[in-house]
Amino acid sequence: MNRRAWLQASMMATTGLMLGGCATSTGQLSARGTGDLGVIIGRADGTLTLVETSERTVLGTVEGLGDLSHASVVFSRDGLYAYVFGRDGGLTKVNILTARIEKRVMQAGNSIGGAISADGTLVAAQNYKPGGVKVFNAHTLELVADIPATYGDGQLSRVVGLVDLPGQRFAYSLFDADAIWVVDCSDLKAVQTQKFEQVGRQPYDALVTPNGRHYIAGLFGEDGLAMVDLWQPQPKVQRILSGYGKGEAPLPVYKMPHLRGWAVAGRHAYLPAIGRHEVLVVDTETWREVGRIPVAGQPVFVMARPDGRQVWVNFAVPDYHRVQVIDTQTRQIVKTLEPGKAVLHMEFTPRGETVWISSRDVDRVSVVDTASFETLSALKVKAPSGIFMTSRAARMGF
Repeated sequence: MNRRAWLQASMMATTGLMLGGCATSTGQLSARGTGDLGVIIGRADGTLTLVETSERTVLGTVEGLGDLSHASVVFSRDGLYAYVFGRDGGLTKVNILTARIEKRVMQAGNSIGGAISADGTLVAAQNYKPGGVKVFNAHTLELVADIPATYGDGQLSRVVGLVDLPGQRFAYSLFDADAIWVVDCSDLKAVQTQKFEQVGRQPYDALVTPNGRHYIAGLFGEDGLAMVDLWQPQPKVQRILSGYGKGEAPLPVYKMPHLRGWAVAGRHAYLPAIGRHEVLVVDTETWREVGRIPVAGQPVFVMARPDGRQVWVNFAVPDYHRVQVIDTQTRQIVKTLEPGKAVLHMEFTPRGETVWISSRDVDRVSVVDTASFETLSALKVKAPSGIFMTSRAARMGF
């Protein structure tokens, strides 16, 4: 079946399911689009909670997704399918309108995330065990490429920081090999890999700038970050923010910060400082530090409201019951919230009028108005962690 025929058949089948309704644990889903939908990871019981943002309600749940103690989600271009990457190596394709698992494969022994290609045809999983990246057909979840992260004398590195790039390309970091790889999957019979070695000690997570130009990896073993300018004919690794600790004794790191939810407001980026109670402010034209903002604890996620006016920060233990809001005009903390113990993730609605905050230890997702800071809703979800809105489908690196 060619792509056009597959799309036509899929649309007809989905339309029939939507018009007829689909039973879930909470009732019926009527005909609707996916633009205001999202999913919440149930960390404790391997479930996916389906939500809609307009009325702030739970639409249903999907069970049987395995170990979601560390899980992430990407969406198909049309927002119909959620691809869930589980800690146990499971890759699950979920139809969020019918609340059903379309396909599930066990592709690795230990996996922590993935990405979808810009054209929506390929899904890639980053793996700890065995170390490497596996690439799948997004429609069938058929394995189409296996790229072991081999280094040294045949050792396999854990892979982190996997992001999509323009075209059918992906970039990722090799934690154990101190390397960054960029792979081109446009010809699956001859996948091309560009390798950058000795980028810095232990790249632990990474991001790509919204225009797809710069891939930036945080370094756990060093004071600084590694950056590759992918627009250059012969890209090289550049070290940025070297020595931002300035020789001070590092604090114990209670939870690794995440760069993927980084904050860009105007020409400035806001990044979590490893093991420090600070958010770094970086000029994205020069990639130099231009300020730092003291915060309540060790930042984990530093995320910008879609309009760039605010930056929201959550923290590692012992401060993981707090969320702080930074005004990007003044670079001052304007609000400290305590939505519940063990805040693990935050997600803005597409235009940023609300932010959804998961509090694992109180089984709650709070929906907060970003103007008044009032809590508008509190949804009961067992041990919630990651929150992912379908608006991610249109964003690079998400």
